[in-house]
Amino acid sequence: MQSKATTVDQYMAELPKDRQKAMAQLRKVIKKNIPKGFKEEMNYGMVGYVVPHSKYPAGYHCNPKDPLPFMSVASQKNFIAVYHMGIYANPKLLKWFTDAHTKASPKKLDMGKSCIRYKKPEEIPYELIGELASKISPDEWIAMYESNLKR
Repeated sequence: MQSKATTVDQYMAELPKDRQKAMAQLRKVIKKNIPKGFKEEMNYGMVGYVVPHSKYPAGYHCNPKDPLPFMSVASQKNFIAVYHMGIYANPKLLKWFTDAHTKASPKKLDMGKSCIRYKKPEEIPYELIGELASKISPDEWIAMYESNLKR
């Protein structure tokens, strides 16, 4: 379920009331922790954190007109999703996250390759998501992205 909102503020205003607080808290913790150089903007119909073209002119290989995506948060139909490309690209980071999530949340981790799903806002371990956001700098993400792209 992608939003047609063109700004993050517009996206947030369109959310159901029961999701606004959780999504605002996710944004707050991510923005507090994500390394300098990432930019918050609408990306693929979600609130995205990207490496802007000013830092990585090549853009995203799927569509070079788009900045390089790194992390996103979205209010989907049945859950709130946190997408983190680093846990998909880096097995050590995935291991760290799955272990840390077990300690931070009593709920079983519901996860795809880069998508972490929370059916109830009160299940979101905000501090852990903030820590996850802090683990990779834009330069590290570019290097990881390029090394995985060349395989």
